[in-house]
This record gives sequence, C-alpha cells and structure tokens, in this order.
Amino acid sequence: MTAKAKVAIITGASSGIGKAAALRLQSAGYDVVLAARRVHELEEAAAEACPRGGRVLVAACDVTNQSSVKTLFERTRQEFGRLDVLFNNAGIFAQGAPIDEISYESWKKIVDVNINGMFLCAQEAWKVMKAQDPQGGRIINNGSLAAHNPRPLSVPYTTTKHAITGLTKSLSLDGRPYRIACSQVDIGNAATEFTSRMATGILQANGELMVEPRMDVTHVADAILYIANLPLEANVLFMSLLATNMPYVGRG
Repeated sequence: MTAKAKVAIITGASSGIGKAAALRLQSAGYDVVLAARRVHELEEAAAEACPRGGRVLVAACDVTNQSSVKTLFERTRQEFGRLDVLFNNAGIFAQGAPIDEISYESWKKIVDVNINGMFLCAQEAWKVMKAQDPQGGRIINNGSLAAHNPRPLSVPYTTTKHAITGLTKSLSLDGRPYRIACSQVDIGNAATEFTSRMATGILQANGELMVEPRMDVTHVADAILYIANLPLEANVLFMSLLATNMPYVGRG
C-alpha cells in the first residue's frame, strides 16, 4: 500500500522564497497548496511543478483577512483531508525611514501582514492539526536575521520579526501536548526580487552603501524540506541560513 502524501500549505507562494519552497516540497512528493493574493502568478508557479511530484492546489488568499485565511485552510482540509506542514512565509518589507518619518498607515500595513497574517495562518493550521487523526503537524515560520540584529532604518520590519520569534517559542511550547512542532528559519540574503537591492548597494550601520553577497534561494527551499521531513519527535526550533560572506556577524 502506497503511503499517503503529506500535505503542505505555503503562503506567499507566488514568488521568491515561498515559490521556491513550494516547488521543492512538491517535487519531493508533498501535496502542496500555493497561497497568495496574486492568482495569475500562483498559476505560473504551479505550471513549473514536477510532473512526478505531489498534487498542486492554487488558492487565492489575503493573509490579513480572517475570512480568507479560514477559507484557505477549510479548502485544504476538504481537498486533502489533513494538513502536515504550514510554511508561514507571507511577509513584506517597508521602505527604509527613521521612526519620525514613518506614517501610521505604513506601520499598520507591515504589522498586519507580518504579525497578524502569520497569527491567523498559525491559528487555523493549529485547529486542523489538533483535530486531525493522526494528530499533529509542523508550522515553519519565516523569520529574519532582523529578529536578531536590525538593519538601519528598519523599525517596522525589525519589530515584526522580533514578534515572530515570540510566536515561534509560544507555539513550540503550547504544541507539545498535540504533537504540533514549530520552527523558525531566519534567512539572510537569499537571491530573490526581495533582495535585489543587495546587488546594487544597501545602507550599512556606518552610513555607507555596500554591495552584499547573496545565496541561491534553492538552499532555503532545501532547508524547508529538511525541517518538513523531520519526524514530529524532532524539531529545529531556530535556523539561521545566510550568505556566507554577508555582513551579519558584527553588524552594527
């Protein structure tokens, strides 16, 4: 009898890290749900799926909308019967500015996506994982090296990523009775559109602009697959994955 494929939801799956992770999980045999707001880009990503991999479901979702998130997880449960992995990946970065120049609207927008969106997705994943049989599953939060050391002029983004560290620790603790594991991957300079400015020069703590090295995003996708494949009695609580020569250690 063939083992049933594991099921994974990936938010922010239309591009960058989310897309790479979704395709890597799918090629390894996972049934994957690609979730994001931009359906056309999700469909383009799905078209790159491995023919011999798992099934692919494209699902429009706004992670800041509770009803939209609930629909995503209910649709997944109805389509596949369970949920084994959530890659809680959707996030945004604000334009760099000192705190006295940041509008409240800009602050609220990044908090809504990076904190509230991750909370809503984790909450719905938790409900499914706690109720299903066999019980349990794994939530992988996309953190950031900014959860440890900030870049200049990054108050909103850095604040939200510190909050995700608290979410990860709390879920990891509270998930023990239900076989729900929670991990956080803090990524530095994966080569995506999100980090394109690293190639032309980005502000450093000393006020200078510097080109920073980047790493292939497939390394991040491989790391997500590694964590996803662990048995539930083992967990990577935190992982820092970065371009070897990026200025992180000693930053600031």
